[in-house]
Amino acid sequence: MNHPTPAIVTQAAVRRFPRAVLLLFCCAYILSGFLGRDAWKSADMTALGYMAELAQGSARWLTPTLMGVPADNPALLPYWLGAWSMKLAPSWLAADFAVRIPFGVLLALAMLSTWYATYYVARSPQAQPVAFAFGGEAQPTDYARAMADGGLLAFIACLGLAQLSHETTPALAQLAFSALCFYAAGALPYRRAGPAAAGVLGLGGLALSGAPTLTVLFGLGSAVIHYLDQSQDPADLARKARIRWESVAIVVLTGAVSALAWALNLWRWKIEFPHALWADWNGYAQLLLWFTWPAWPLAVWTLWRWRHQLFNRRISRHMALPAWFVLVCAVGALSTGSSDRTLLLALPALATLAAFALPTLKRQVAALIDWFTLLFFSGCGFTIWVVWIAMQTGYPRQPAANVVRLAPGFEARFSLFAFAIAVAATLAWAWLVKWRVGRHRAAIWKSLVLPAGGAALCWLLLMTLWMPLLNYAQSYTALVRRTVNAMDTPGCAETRGLGSGQIAAFQFYGHLHLKVARRSPSCHWLLVEPAPDMSAPASVDTTQWQLHATIRHPVDAGESVLLFRRR
Repeated sequence: MNHPTPAIVTQAAVRRFPRAVLLLFCCAYILSGFLGRDAWKSADMTALGYMAELAQGSARWLTPTLMGVPADNPALLPYWLGAWSMKLAPSWLAADFAVRIPFGVLLALAMLSTWYATYYVARSPQAQPVAFAFGGEAQPTDYARAMADGGLLAFIACLGLAQLSHETTPALAQLAFSALCFYAAGALPYRRAGPAAAGVLGLGGLALSGAPTLTVLFGLGSAVIHYLDQSQDPADLARKARIRWESVAIVVLTGAVSALAWALNLWRWKIEFPHALWADWNGYAQLLLWFTWPAWPLAVWTLWRWRHQLFNRRISRHMALPAWFVLVCAVGALSTGSSDRTLLLALPALATLAAFALPTLKRQVAALIDWFTLLFFSGCGFTIWVVWIAMQTGYPRQPAANVVRLAPGFEARFSLFAFAIAVAATLAWAWLVKWRVGRHRAAIWKSLVLPAGGAALCWLLLMTLWMPLLNYAQSYTALVRRTVNAMDTPGCAETRGLGSGQIAAFQFYGHLHLKVARRSPSCHWLLVEPAPDMSAPASVDTTQWQLHATIRHPVDAGESVLLFRRR
């Protein structure tokens, strides 16, 4: 039998996800990763360096620089947010934590926008489930709400979201504003003021966050899809006229935002066409597979099951809109140097597509997803606990030996607070598994509860039990501390060949006044990036400088520096 849509959903299947649980779940995911850590290398630390110079008045607000060097990413708004937070934060609040506050709000905005975008596209007439002969089918509002819960769970479950969404970089701002654009385009047929404000803020914020090209593509694509989404009823002239004017307004807004980005010199040519090499394409394929897991297989299934909606006489907003956003980001990831950060912007729309697979999944497929998720994340959580116990006690010996080998010099410390949170998260996971395998009414979002819960569990365990180890390995604090301790008179230092992350770390955490090395030294110390064999580069004038110490990063030898003293 051919149904108008592949979705066959009863009213009993669209019960709401408990709002208190969903809110607590989102808060736990947002806070873990923003609390209790230093800035990591290198994009996170580099962005912090630009923000610090803006807050200190060492750089101009329209051209953020780090030691006079402009940022590779032509972004303004993310650096402004961090600098404003530094300036407004009270003195007792650590500056690197103050910077994370607006970015935590941006991650919350991305989650909220994803939920509402999925809700409104699920309200589309062609997205509705099949009407039963004697009633009992899901009501449109309840159906859309349940689909939105599934979309948000799919968004959180994506493996690539965890680290990049907790960094204070332009990528997180781009994620939030692109999700806001997605919501604006999805909600426009049902609301006016909210989507209008979200469209202005989303397109403008995305352009000011260093992605004007994506801004134009999102804006123009949304305008075309909105224009084509018109009723086939010839008598519905008022709605058709309103849609046409709204489509024109989107185009005008996109043009205005593009002009603003041009005036602020935010347009940069960053296209890097992929090489015809198996290694490059294989790496891109692997990134797509793990970064968007588990949303991508569900999204592919959605496109297959709803394929007839894609080629109908009237465009299907619930398929065309998220598919366009995903396509733009996927192609952009292939043609830019930062594939993972560009692919990050596809996750809200990809999660929406994944949600539309839920009404069409067979019971055997849902059970397979549950069992795979249960085994995978339970195994990951068990591994995290075993390694933490080995760090604390020395047993089991093999994991303890691996930590000593990979992070020499690291000394584990017990934190009762972190331990309590990790235990609570593990117990919550056990309860969630018990609930999922128990007997309860079928909910349409049930197949995404374990993936989202497992991803949140492992991220929370890493950010509590492993946080000291990750800080030791992923930050510059140990390198900075060793360097400053090697100086008998720290203060001013010249640099040669250091990366932007190292420069930012020495300025922010080491409180060093750095200058670019010149022929006539003006500081007592010189910091130099060593050659691959850890020798001094030929550019160092040994008649003026004497090697004082070789400072090695405890984990990454490529981040080591040579410390010279002026003769």
